[in-house]
Amino acid sequence: MSMTDLLKAEEIKKALEAFAGETFDPKKFFELVGMKAMSAETVKKVFQVLDVDGSGFIEEEELKFVLKGFSSEGRDLTDSETSAFLKAADKDGDGKIGIDEFEVMVHE
Repeated sequence: MSMTDLLKAEEIKKALEAFAGETFDPKKFFELVGMKAMSAETVKKVFQVLDVDGSGFIEEEELKFVLKGFSSEGRDLTDSETSAFLKAADKDGDGKIGIDEFEVMVHE
């Protein structure tokens, strides 16, 4: 399954452009791509696309490249953006984002 099976390509493009030269804000990004309005089940499918190694978690290494999961044209997150994203989503402090933590962050 690819991201464009779940989200509209034009919304992905607009969201990526919004953060091309600006500090990445995951909550705002998820809203721009239309994820905030999605069901929890669909958000979890997006998570599975982003969970590149299939571990059931998005680890810090995967998080750095999260925008590339939405489009090959996405940029890499900076180290500080990656750390801020992880800190905002990792509610149990295990150093990675689980599927439920991801869904909560999208719908907050």
